Amino acid sequence: MSKDTIADIITSIRNADMNRKGTVRITYTNITESVVKILLREGFIENVRKHKERDKYFLVLTLRHKRNRKGSYRPILNLKRISRSGLRIYSNYKRIPKILGGMGILILSTSRGIMTDREARLEKIGGEILCCIW
Repeated sequence: MSKDTIADIITSIRNADMNRKGTVRITYTNITESVVKILLREGFIENVRKHKERDKYFLVLTLRHKRNRKGSYRPILNLKRISRSGLRIYSNYKRIPKILGGMGILILSTSRGIMTDREARLEKIGGEILCCIW
C-alpha cells in the first residue's frame, strides 16, 4: 500500500471489478469513508460495512456486477485518478468538467468536505479534483 489512499481505493475496486470479485476490503480512513459513501449514494457499489480485525478497521465493499456472465466481460466501473501527489488539479465551480455529459461523476475535495461535481456546482464551490467515475 502506498501513501496515496485515493489511488489505493481506485486500484482495489478496479482490480476486483476486472477479476469479477464480489467484495473488496480497503483500509479505513476518513477520506476513504467519504469517497465510499459517495460511491454508495451514486449507485456504483451495492453495500458497505465496517469490519474490525485486530486493532485495524476496514471497509468491505460489495460491488455491482452484471447478472449475465455470458460473452466477453466489460467492466462496470471505470475509475480514473485525476489529481495526484505530483500534479494537483484544482478547479473553480464554473470550470468543473462534466464526465460523459453528466452521466459520470467527479469527486472533489472542497473546503466543505469531499463531494461530487453536482453538489459543488450547486454550492458554488471549487476544489481539488480527486477522481472521476463513469
